[in-house]
Parts: sequence; structure tokens; C-alpha cells
Amino acid sequence: MKALIQRVHCASVSVDAQNIGAIEHGVLAYIGLGHDDSLQTAQRMIDKILTYRIFENHDDPAKVGKLDKNVQQVGGGLLLVSQFTLMAKTDKGRRPDFGGAMAPDAAQMLFDQLVDYAKTQHHNVATGQFGADMQVASVNDGPLNFLLEV
Repeated sequence: MKALIQRVHCASVSVDAQNIGAIEHGVLAYIGLGHDDSLQTAQRMIDKILTYRIFENHDDPAKVGKLDKNVQQVGGGLLLVSQFTLMAKTDKGRRPDFGGAMAPDAAQMLFDQLVDYAKTQHHNVATGQFGADMQVASVNDGPLNFLLEV
């Protein structure tokens, strides 16, 4: 499983010109699911995203400017968007190979479980729509982007 996370001022996702999920200050996370991923993998990824310290600590003068707080500590939102293209192999040729991505039916079930778990761990979780043609808008803060793997 891979997650591309971005610290954002705000982010939203729309389908057919309808806004279906939005957050203010927080983390936009694109989630890629692979063949061997499971509910346990998904839970570890959510735990990692929620505790990954990518926000500055403005409370402690000795730590100002340091990435010392996570999204939960700053009261930020989490926007989860399924993104099978993260699982593409790109090391050969000029066309991505998506053979490493989980099959759509299994991936949708696991993504739904991932979202359900995230909602039990954090108060402000929004999502895109699995398999839909989504338009994602965000104002990246920093910019700070990290590729996480579990």
C-alpha cells in the first residue's frame, strides 16, 4: 500500500460538478492499494498518516519551524482519495504498468474499510468516490508531499 500525502490549506473533491468531500487545513491523502494489501495494512497506513509529523509546532518557541505535530494534534482534516495509479510500475518503457494494483472490486471493499477505520480514529474525515472521474482541488501548504509505504 502506498499513500501520497500532502499538507494542505484546503482540499476538495467533486464528481459531476458536485462537491462530495472537502477539508480545511489538514492532509490530502491519495491511497494506492496493491495485491497483497489487507485490512491490517490499511489500518497501519491510516495510523501512520494520522501520526506522521508534518505540521509545524507554533506552541513551543524552541520548536518553531520544525515539523513536530501531526494532523490530529493540529485539529486538521483528512481527505482520502483512492488512486490506483500510485501502484504503477514506471521503471521500464514509456507507459505505466498497473499490474501491481489490486482488482477494482476487492480494492473498493478495502478502501471502504480503510475509510471506516479512519473515521473511528479521527473526527474530520472526508473522501472521494471510488472509481469515479474525480476532480480534486487543493491548495498545497509548503508544499509538503510525502510518499508513505507500509
